[in-house]
Amino acid sequence: MDLSQSRLRLLVRPVALPAISLAILLALGAVAWTSVTLAQTEGEKARRDTEQAIDTRQQTQQLQDSWSEEKDELARRFRAATENVRWLTARKAEETAEADALDDRVAELQRRLGEADRLEGSMQDTLMVIFHRLEESVAASLPFLPREREMRLATVKDELVRPDVTSAEKLRRLLEVLQVEAGYASSVEVYQDEIAVDGEKIHADVLRLGRAALFWRTPDGDRVGHFDPAAGLWSELPGGDKRRISLAMEMAERIRTVELIDLPLGRIEP
Repeated sequence: MDLSQSRLRLLVRPVALPAISLAILLALGAVAWTSVTLAQTEGEKARRDTEQAIDTRQQTQQLQDSWSEEKDELARRFRAATENVRWLTARKAEETAEADALDDRVAELQRRLGEADRLEGSMQDTLMVIFHRLEESVAASLPFLPREREMRLATVKDELVRPDVTSAEKLRRLLEVLQVEAGYASSVEVYQDEIAVDGEKIHADVLRLGRAALFWRTPDGDRVGHFDPAAGLWSELPGGDKRRISLAMEMAERIRTVELIDLPLGRIEP
């Protein structure tokens, strides 16, 4: 029993190691711990690098997606701007053409205004020249409707010298008188007037044949005559002309049907 216990104690007794072996073991342990620590540190670094790479990739992809959208938007805006520039260029060309046309129109209007001012300055003199010629024409023509024509000329003359009447109105009134005078050449009428025959005042019916001839007849039809342009006087015709002059007056008054008839016109100009 003692022997067994003794052996047992011998077996479990710790073996004493040399000091150098212990140092080696400690060194190996330290190296192993350092290796494990380094391995853990490298693994952590690799993990962090991987996560950072993944984050960088994700950020890069996001930036690429954002840039792609921005690029598409910029391309769209560029196309719209290009189209707008094209439209504005065409519109500018149209506006330039319209402006040039307006400039030409303004220049033409200015030229016309200048011409109008020039005509306005000379219009009064021109109108007066035309009026004096009209007066001379009336005085030299057959003396029919003398009071009516003299009054018409006097009225127009008063308007021509009035400063408050425009040149256009003066011209219009003068043209009206000219038209009336021209109309006498294509008309026939019978009117009553007082004429002087050989110094005798006679109230007579006067037949006007346009501006070519004037015949007269007393109201009782006993005497007839005409205006002699050569002498510039009213004269009496022989009794044989009574019927033809009376017939002509009746036709002019539309009492009788128009027919051919011979009248003693004589000379129709002085």
